[in-house]
Amino acid sequence: MKTKKILIVILFLFFSWNSNVFAKDAQRVISLSPSITEVLFAIGAGDQVVAVTDFCTYPKEAVKKPKVGGMLNSSAESIIALKPNLIVFQPGKSNIKQLTKKLNSEYIEASFQDLKSIYQSIQDIGNAVGKAKEAKKLIGDIKSKLHSYQERLKNVKPKSTLLILGDSQDPLRDLYAVGKRTFLDELLTLSGGENVLSETLSQYPKISREYIISRSPEVVIIAGPNSDVTEKEFSSNLNAWRILGSVRAVKNKNIHMINEDYILIPGPRLVNIVDRFYQALHSPKSQVSTPQ
Repeated sequence: MKTKKILIVILFLFFSWNSNVFAKDAQRVISLSPSITEVLFAIGAGDQVVAVTDFCTYPKEAVKKPKVGGMLNSSAESIIALKPNLIVFQPGKSNIKQLTKKLNSEYIEASFQDLKSIYQSIQDIGNAVGKAKEAKKLIGDIKSKLHSYQERLKNVKPKSTLLILGDSQDPLRDLYAVGKRTFLDELLTLSGGENVLSETLSQYPKISREYIISRSPEVVIIAGPNSDVTEKEFSSNLNAWRILGSVRAVKNKNIHMINEDYILIPGPRLVNIVDRFYQALHSPKSQVSTPQ
């Protein structure tokens, strides 16, 4: 079940292109991903949102909105009944694009693949809902905060890091890592890490024990949205890593588990992700984060 959830996350993180048809000051907006929902509320367009997905759990005001199903299986019937004049979704949902034609509704395909596309999507969404100035300010705030980490670490040598997607990972089982050309890779770099994955691998590849041993990262970070892992369970997970005793992160007990609802969501809370990575990379011992 956990592997299935990880694969769903990888599927939504994979797409990088962006194609939009803009609505003018749309007042009935449906969001089809947590990232999009968080952007809409962050720029003050929450009142214009008429529905979200089952996975949109932040902010708390979004939870009260009507639901139209999951990210992969949104209900066409529910969407039609709400009569939206703008639907915002991530690339890869051709069925939704076709639905907008039937509804005579406009749409935005918002990519959150990397920082450049995230900034562009925030601005596109802001333009569409009459919040262009608010979107520009949000982008400026995020860039300013991320820049502060660059300044803080400009004289600090990056630490070779393996960033794994998921929770309660066991080196003997399937492991999916974060590769190059992704927003998580960019945030890891901003936090003082150097991704050990090769440019030749896919963006979110499945990796083996042998690969981890060959790269021998200084730090291992396991990032996932499951926030109910206890310290006892984390200790058990650390014991499982002992089979890779030659790996520097294992040898030096530098394995970190980050369990936050936002940790795999590219959007307004990017700075929170950087802060968590920063804490893990510069902490003297293994740890599991507690939700904030």
